[in-house]
Amino acid sequence: MANHQYFMQIALSEAENALKQGDFPVGCVLVHDNQVIARGRRCNSRQQINELDHAEIVALHDLLDNRPEIDPSLATLYCTMEPCLMCFAALLLSNVHTIVYAYEDAMGGGTAVNLNHLTPLYRQMEVTIIPHVLRSESLALFKKFFNDPANRYRRNSFLADYTLAQE
Repeated sequence: MANHQYFMQIALSEAENALKQGDFPVGCVLVHDNQVIARGRRCNSRQQINELDHAEIVALHDLLDNRPEIDPSLATLYCTMEPCLMCFAALLLSNVHTIVYAYEDAMGGGTAVNLNHLTPLYRQMEVTIIPHVLRSESLALFKKFFNDPANRYRRNSFLADYTLAQE
């Protein structure tokens, strides 16, 4: 049985590192056989905000670059925020079908999409979603991000307002 809190804590460490760099505090890890096999965190290394270097995409690159022998269908993703549609689709197409997340992305989360309404490629996929593991710890990072005037990403967005209204 997986220790969801243990691996989510590692993802939270990745998110804390992103926050220290001034990035949106999303961090994730891919786990196989109770070992972290890949890591990712949101990074805007191009000195401007971009929507390509999401934590999940960075972790998939890490897996493909450094552990290509591991079958992604045997891995579980732990992420501090619910994957967006882009990341959710990339995970599914990479055969990662077990996703554990901490904080819901009330504005752009993709895991609630009904795969039965999509094309045959997606309709046939079985996905396991486990939400809200260490949610309060992740929420604290997002509140810290949105409360910092230096961070302008998604400022005054539905997500920022939703996050700051949470108890």
